[in-house]
Amino acid sequence: MNRDKHISSAFDRDLETIQAQVVKMGGMVESAIADGATALLNRDDELADEVRRRDKAIDALEAQINEDSARLIALRAPTATDLRMVLSVIKIAGSLERVGDYAKNMAKRTHVLAQMPAISGSGIALRRMASTVEKMLTDALDSYIQRDAELAADVRARDLEVDQMYNALFREFLTYMMEDPRNITACMHLHFIAKNIERMGDHATAIAEQVIYLVTGELPDDNRPKDNRVPPADIAALTDED
Repeated sequence: MNRDKHISSAFDRDLETIQAQVVKMGGMVESAIADGATALLNRDDELADEVRRRDKAIDALEAQINEDSARLIALRAPTATDLRMVLSVIKIAGSLERVGDYAKNMAKRTHVLAQMPAISGSGIALRRMASTVEKMLTDALDSYIQRDAELAADVRARDLEVDQMYNALFREFLTYMMEDPRNITACMHLHFIAKNIERMGDHATAIAEQVIYLVTGELPDDNRPKDNRVPPADIAALTDED
């Protein structure tokens, strides 16, 4: 009995350390979203470069979390419930890493867009969309820390708002391109950024779904609310995966 308690205590201590790393990673990713959107709005090459440089630290932290989680599983042989917690940590870290990549892509395109005539209102609209996603991510991480399935479900529902913002921007950029072919290149870059931000929202939602799984033992069985008014062929043709 004492040995079992000792193993349980060691597992809890190790898991707490890994969860602290996830929280730290989440803060870094939130900053990347905010700074990436600000760099785009202000055409700030220096801030965009900083976002790109910081992505390496985000990647390194994810690798550390994966390594520590694998070691925890190997050394502590967690039970089903404890294993679920470790696997959720790995999936959450993976989602955070992808959001960091999308923020880095935003920063990369900022350099190109800074050399082109500005598309009126695009920077403000994209920053508003990014702020919405950043809040979703913050709440998703808070729901994880607090094991709050209700807050996680609220984050999941808010993904629809991000889809609607993306679809509105898609149509707006298409209009600009049709009105003046000189806008095509800039609007394509702006669309890629909008799509990246929409995918950030998908990953924030995936984190929320992991929280629901962690608390209830089941993933949501209903389809996630989506706004799919943009034709799938258009999305596939204009998708950015770098």
